[in-house]
Amino acid sequence: MAHDRQFPEPAATWDQRFSQPGYVFGTEPNAFLASQRALFEPGKRALAVADGEGRNSVWLARQGLAVDAFDISPVGVDKARELARQGGVAVNYQVSDCDGWNWEPQAYDYVVAIFIQFADPAMRERLFANMARALKPGGYLVLQGYTPKQLDYNTGGPGILEHLYTPALLREAFADLEMVELREYEAQLSEGSRHIGPSALIGMVARRR
Repeated sequence: MAHDRQFPEPAATWDQRFSQPGYVFGTEPNAFLASQRALFEPGKRALAVADGEGRNSVWLARQGLAVDAFDISPVGVDKARELARQGGVAVNYQVSDCDGWNWEPQAYDYVVAIFIQFADPAMRERLFANMARALKPGGYLVLQGYTPKQLDYNTGGPGILEHLYTPALLREAFADLEMVELREYEAQLSEGSRHIGPSALIGMVARRR
């Protein structure tokens, strides 16, 4: 994983954050992801990108999906495995950074990327391209992030302008996909201790043709 101003040692940074008691971002799924429940068909295959402590991958598994998930933090992955065990679901967890993950082409019916804004522009370009390639024809990419207005709120996110998303950026990055939903909005988040309060958000659902 490339280094940046906020994450000079990304694995160690996230290990430290995830080492605190409880779950940093809570155990419930991201609200935008949960709002897409009707999209997910049991028996299909999903990938949760940089999944942290497992709240989103466990939710996906509860929808009846076969889920792979990875994160750079061994501490986070251990907590994700425990969350899956407590939830009575199976998730294939791996410790990996975004560049090291085995991006198998056309492998997934769903790729889910929730607040992956540790990625600087160069890494983001690679990551977005890999996520799109990993989709099967007809597969869906579900993405949630913060917009530049989030810098005014300071209630979560990297606090680095070039890491944040705009509709134009996402339309350009995923120009080869069919844009099903692209919504810029504001909402009150209550997702653990680090995503809480008024927030400037963007949600995207895109489909591989």
